[in-house]
Amino acid sequence: MTRIGTSNLDVFPLSLGGNVFGWTADEAASFAVLDAYAAAGGNFIDTADMYSGGESETIIGKWLAARGKRDKIVVATKVGAHPDLKGLKPDTIKRGAEGSLRRLGTDHIDLYYTHFDDPEIPVEEIIGTLDQLVREGKVRHIAASNISPERLAASLAFSEREGLAKYVALQQHYNLVERAGYEGPLAAVVKEHGLSSVPYFGLAKGFLTGKYRPGVVVDSPRAGRAGEYLESERGQRVLAALDEVSAARGAEQATVALAWLRAQPTVAAPIASARSVEQLPALLASVELELTADDLAGLTAASA
Repeated sequence: MTRIGTSNLDVFPLSLGGNVFGWTADEAASFAVLDAYAAAGGNFIDTADMYSGGESETIIGKWLAARGKRDKIVVATKVGAHPDLKGLKPDTIKRGAEGSLRRLGTDHIDLYYTHFDDPEIPVEEIIGTLDQLVREGKVRHIAASNISPERLAASLAFSEREGLAKYVALQQHYNLVERAGYEGPLAAVVKEHGLSSVPYFGLAKGFLTGKYRPGVVVDSPRAGRAGEYLESERGQRVLAALDEVSAARGAEQATVALAWLRAQPTVAAPIASARSVEQLPALLASVELELTADDLAGLTAASA
């Protein structure tokens, strides 16, 4: 297990993404994936009120109730991007939390993210509202996603100055072919304040599984976007480096890509999703795979 920032949340170092639940995985398939993840020791599930219009949260809530696992699972969800509740006005955050609690069938959310920053709302209002949810016991810890270094730093400074709930994690787009948006100022703020990074799209929409190759047609709703990485020289370099390390370590490309991500400074638990049980082993194996310094250096150089 790994600790999330300055919180008291100890989580499995691979978070199971719930974005496919209710979308490419129906309830039965979702339950099977959740069962397999939990059986492997997983306890960190990530979802959002917008995923499948709330159906992801509903499925997770039904699974938690059916398996009696609420106290064993760290549930993370997000507010601010649901079609009916966009933005981070205080009332929107409060209504979003109530909706998520209802769908999840629980009285508390372990880790509550602002899904996308809302620059029109002062950070003081956002943090003040989130702090109220924490004081009411509806949220244990708060976190941010898709936010600028400046707004993140301002939020953290306000929390510290006023003694209010403080972000403990950042969820951002980060993987072997998407590094520039996180590495640099944003990562510096995360490190300075002791936050944990919980990156999404850890496999670049499936590109880093290695199944996207020139002339290969992939059956996936993300195929178009993932396939775009093939058109870049860097994407091809990364694939070649992944192939080399995968062969040397006897591991799948997805395993290597997630192991690289997990080894990066500040990263606590990459997020990866599976629409079937068959996709899970390669993801779970990343928790055990320790890449060598040469492996990491080669992958990092290829993705520069």
